Amino acid sequence: MQSEITVALITLIGSILGSVCSVAYGIKFLGYRMEQLEKKVDSHNKIVEQIFVLEEKIKTANHRIRDLEKGS
Repeated sequence: MQSEITVALITLIGSILGSVCSVAYGIKFLGYRMEQLEKKVDSHNKIVEQIFVLEEKIKTANHRIRDLEKGS
């Protein structure tokens, strides 16, 4: 009976340690994935800003072309 209790306690301790380690690893992995996602979002936002600037430049260029064509 004593050996069964010892084995059960060792198994319980192993299960608890395994659960704690897997949760800690999961949290660390989640943090890493969040960092990667933030980098992608930053990159996306920069591209959106650049597109906005380019669209404004194109509008200005189109207005200037129309003005030049009207003057001819």
